[in-house]
Amino acid sequence: MKHKPIALTIAGSDSGGGAGVQTDLKTFASIGVHGTSVLTCVTAQNPSAVLGVQSISPTLVTAQFDALQNGLKPKAIKSGMLYSKRIV
Repeated sequence: MKHKPIALTIAGSDSGGGAGVQTDLKTFASIGVHGTSVLTCVTAQNPSAVLGVQSISPTLVTAQFDALQNGLKPKAIKSGMLYSKRIV
């Protein structure tokens, strides 16, 4: 059995599903790629407005990267909203 290539998206989470990690993962799946993610923030939004944004701590961002190092190393990385200088 052939394994799917792995891609990583580093971005925010869009509660409306129209952008961010949610859209990236859908795109990866549509082209036969296993998608992994590192969240940088969580948004409360819909197609009309962004109602709130909450940053993910740099410690948790690092922990997400660390979790992917065992068996889920990406062949490609896509970045979206990094949100803060502390995360970069």
